[in-house]
Amino acid sequence: MISSFGESFVRATEPHAAWGAEQLEAFSDFLPSGPWTADLAACVYRQGGLDLAVGLLGTFDESDGSWLWAWANPGFGGTPVVALAERLRRYGAEHGVPEFAEELVELSGFADPQMAVEQLAFAAMGVLGSPGYLGVEAAPGTRAYLVPDDPRVPRTAPDPVTLPRVLLTGMGLVPGADARAVVTGYFARHGLARHPAPDGIRAVLPNGTPVEVTFDEAGRITRVNVGPLGPGTAG
Repeated sequence: MISSFGESFVRATEPHAAWGAEQLEAFSDFLPSGPWTADLAACVYRQGGLDLAVGLLGTFDESDGSWLWAWANPGFGGTPVVALAERLRRYGAEHGVPEFAEELVELSGFADPQMAVEQLAFAAMGVLGSPGYLGVEAAPGTRAYLVPDDPRVPRTAPDPVTLPRVLLTGMGLVPGADARAVVTGYFARHGLARHPAPDGIRAVLPNGTPVEVTFDEAGRITRVNVGPLGPGTAG
């Protein structure tokens, strides 16, 4: 039983944290509200009149705090709906991330198992590059987690106004994350060149706005300067 995620899990997750925080907002705005149904044999999730192509990550048993990856579920193993989960399993095996590679992940040892399963699904979304994730009640006491696999889901672009908040939110979503890795990963996910700066990193957003992120001696973000919009300060 584990009480926290391992270092390899954190290192795999942190480059995608800020992008994931930003992308989840876009996915939430895109998905209409309303009742949902799912046809997992057809890899389809329906909500609010929208049919969305999805993959099944796994299921969380709230009674004992255990997570079962979809590829290990006898009811779904080997079917198309677990292809993304299977891809994540291979990544975990190749990169030494047991949380992605083991059939069952015991989360009952965490202070908040419900938060832990959200962190696990968020990490899976980031590593897979999926444009969001969903957690729904599949049965009493059981939650299923899915990721969209549909080109209609909008992909985000860096926003100079929200960038400071996005970077700090990403840091908060991955306990133990390295701030430089989070910032560098965000710029990399958006295909932006990074350049060293005194105590920080510089990049230029797609609209031409320059950005400089600085760090203190402990590696924490101290300031996000966004071009002509003026500095955004992080404590």
